[in-house]
Amino acid sequence: MATTLIKGGAILSMDPRIGDLAVGDVLVEDDRIAAVAPSIAVPEGAAVIDAEGTIVAPGFVNAHMHTWQTALRGIAADWTISQYMRAIHAGLATHFRPDDVYVANLVGALAQLSAGTTTLVDWCHNNPTPEHTDAAVDGLVDARIRALFLHGSPKPDAKAGQRHFSEIPMPRSEVERLAKGRLAARDGRVTLGLAMLGPAYALYDVVRTDMALAREFGLVASMHVGGGALKEPDGFDRLVAEGLVDERCNIVHGNNLADDVLARLVEAGASFTVTAEVELQMGFGWPLTGRLRALGAPVSIGSDIETAMAADMFGVTRATLQAQRHADGLAAIAATGFAPPAISVTCREALGWATLDGARMAGLADRIGSITPGKQADLVLHRADGIGVFPVNDLAATLVLHAGPGTVDTVMVAGEILKRGGRLVHPGIGDLQARLAASGRHILSAFAAARSGAAA
Repeated sequence: MATTLIKGGAILSMDPRIGDLAVGDVLVEDDRIAAVAPSIAVPEGAAVIDAEGTIVAPGFVNAHMHTWQTALRGIAADWTISQYMRAIHAGLATHFRPDDVYVANLVGALAQLSAGTTTLVDWCHNNPTPEHTDAAVDGLVDARIRALFLHGSPKPDAKAGQRHFSEIPMPRSEVERLAKGRLAARDGRVTLGLAMLGPAYALYDVVRTDMALAREFGLVASMHVGGGALKEPDGFDRLVAEGLVDERCNIVHGNNLADDVLARLVEAGASFTVTAEVELQMGFGWPLTGRLRALGAPVSIGSDIETAMAADMFGVTRATLQAQRHADGLAAIAATGFAPPAISVTCREALGWATLDGARMAGLADRIGSITPGKQADLVLHRADGIGVFPVNDLAATLVLHAGPGTVDTVMVAGEILKRGGRLVHPGIGDLQARLAASGRHILSAFAAARSGAAA
């Protein structure tokens, strides 16, 4: 049995039974957390990590990311949702080879680890062939990150004689191949879910078929809702009425859902994921955060598209937190003429969105999201002794509003150290960067050539 003792750090457990420890130790045995205490004697043969000057916290859960877009970082920084849909799904996505998906997922996942994310919900909707799907999964596996791989479907323009993507259910044979094959283990580091179209983008019969497929295999079923009117406006009401919505149903965005529909979905157990930066940029409306809080529903958060903004959970958490504080402040001013007398959302609550609530969304709350004995040892040591962070007066506030990717010193997933001393342990990072850059050049040049040929 491999044993590691993380010793002398400030412990931010996110477990109310354990609380915070100004100085404490975490004992890891194999892949699990064995004990958390103010002081633990060093077991014989244990490796010791000196955590003095760090905050030891559960790894972030990025609850929504299209990792396959990593090679195209920055191209959507000034786009609206309509520009994004046309350029990405109907254009650039069609030029990805399986290896382009592989290197994007590998580098994107490594970047998540480097920035303190130990669990990634990979919303993969550019997998037109089984080879693309396998390449995407291979990238996650080779990065050694914990991931919920959500198998989706591409959205190209239909050619003559083809059905529109809104009329095509998830490929049952592919889902079954993964669910009974390489992603069959529910306790594996990479697990399976569905990235389905949902009522916003598909006909109801397609939505119903996809939801039934998810139910059959016990999978999380995630769907986008935002950026425009739903294709099936009563689709969610019908799903709820048929009993097809439960805690395995995940809705991303949802900014434009009516209050009564949102309430019914919450009551049925659906989870929700806010990607505030994309929603604010692309005209989705106010993020759903405040409306979910009013209903007592948990909030998970994600970075969304690599093509538009940095995919680090520090920035995601700050943007989501401050957007909601701003919305609450405006509401107070409108109602009373004065700024609110107290802050509406705490840093600790926001940190919960990025840890425990993300774990719940992914169906992994019994395994990750807090430093709790028995859970997986998915841990991050954040340096808190640097000039931009020190002194630490409040652990949660420091992590949310002062720390950043540059303060991530050590990252552990299932007891395996993947970053140490501020450096990823994965070999050949430079070669991977060159490979990713070459992939991006290929995709952009192929897209430009196709546009030029069409114009001619």
